[in-house]
Amino acid sequence: MLAKVFGAAVHGIEATLITIEVNCSKGIKFMLVGLPDASVKESHERIVSALQVNGYKFPRQQVVINMSPADIRKEGTAYDLPLAIGILGASNGVDPGMLEDYMIMGELSLDGSILPIKGVLPIAIKARELGFKGIVLPGKNAREAAVVNNLDVFGVDNITEVVEFFNGKKQLEKTVVDTRAEFHSSQQLFEFDFSDVKGQENVKRALEVAAAGGHNLIMIGPPGAGKSMMAKRMPSILPPFTLYEALETTKIHSVAGKMGSDTSLMAQRPFRSPHHTISDVALVGGGTYPQPGEISLAHNGVLFLDELPEFSRSVLEVMRQPLEDRRITISRSKFTVDYPASFMLVSSMNPCPCGYYNHPEKDCVCPGGAVQKYLNKISGPLLDRIDIHIEIVPVPFEKISDKTPAEPSKDIRQRVIKAREIQVKRFENEEGTYCNAQMTPKMLNKYASIDETGLQLLKTAMDRFNLSARAYDRILKVSRTIADLDNSEKIEPKHLAEAINYRNLDRETWANK
Repeated sequence: MLAKVFGAAVHGIEATLITIEVNCSKGIKFMLVGLPDASVKESHERIVSALQVNGYKFPRQQVVINMSPADIRKEGTAYDLPLAIGILGASNGVDPGMLEDYMIMGELSLDGSILPIKGVLPIAIKARELGFKGIVLPGKNAREAAVVNNLDVFGVDNITEVVEFFNGKKQLEKTVVDTRAEFHSSQQLFEFDFSDVKGQENVKRALEVAAAGGHNLIMIGPPGAGKSMMAKRMPSILPPFTLYEALETTKIHSVAGKMGSDTSLMAQRPFRSPHHTISDVALVGGGTYPQPGEISLAHNGVLFLDELPEFSRSVLEVMRQPLEDRRITISRSKFTVDYPASFMLVSSMNPCPCGYYNHPEKDCVCPGGAVQKYLNKISGPLLDRIDIHIEIVPVPFEKISDKTPAEPSKDIRQRVIKAREIQVKRFENEEGTYCNAQMTPKMLNKYASIDETGLQLLKTAMDRFNLSARAYDRILKVSRTIADLDNSEKIEPKHLAEAINYRNLDRETWANK
């Protein structure tokens, strides 16, 4: 007898329908075809044990299973449950009549328990897109899939529940999530707040400008000046997720297996902070079976690289293209995977190996040329892609001991949101552009034009600091953001002057020791 069960394969952040055809006939062989990998082939042993423990018989017949389309590689253990149900359907253990209405996915343990899997959200989206009535999957993944409306989501914990459901002996409880209510209720819950940061008003201003325009930023300062402390508070001043952004970001984390069992839809922008020993593949994604890297996990959020010069040069260089394209393409001999990577890069570094170059109180003990050598660990092209360079000095004791609360994140965030609203309206006819940092050179001519006074000021700065053409574009983008924060339609010379001031590392005199 022939039975068909439906599952899905995830490539990138999109799912593809997989039809599992099971045929039981006379004989004693077990054959699994359709380009399964080793973990899919091993499902035979898990299925046999799970069925036996729960009182079901594995058919004593020839079992042939085809996973279609046969030219797509099937990976992972998520096919255990649909394979088991397909085998029972073909051997009269399950009524096959309902199988065509549901997509089934899940990993089996030897006792028949159903374990959580990766990539549930894109699978649920594909199930709704293809018109399935519902989806049956592990209970711990149910809330994640329930984000998708117009789809019955059934979370199960044991294979017996699935068999009895398809045989009409048991009704499964639907998992229902009020996506919008949960999404909006969690948007204001932040662990860190700028009210904890004493002093550093110029740095807070730079971070506000960066958040308002989506600009990349680097902080340079001695140990203990508060670089990491302020970077961790960046998500609290970024504009809240739109539902589209939240869904796209959640899909990436779902594919990477980073979603918790109690999580439905991500409500806060991600903050990723990998250690400087990270490999280039872990940062940008890849592997034998490609997975999203840190830059994709930071999509629509913040990627924080602490102690930037300590990262391997090759790791930093592979970020250059994604910083421009806001996507990463991972190519293999037989397929190509695209992951979105529109992140805001926030980085920090000491000014020199000892950490005290330009310190107001402590002397730098580095030998001659050490400061420039340390800075040279970061390539010029990468520095050019960082819009804002800001120097940090230690907070004096009077500021640290001051009991007056600093400005909270919610006040800064309101100004950032207003600036972003101006940009959304400005770019409403520019597909794929939502903030000033994403402007192309053509858009700069249209939206960031400056008058003769501003042009002369910028020319003087370019000549004096020997800035590159890319730095010229960055200054215009940042000055456009500063003007938006000032609610000014035109870029004034004071806005340009502030933007030029955020190019510290471009100055030839900065590392002249």
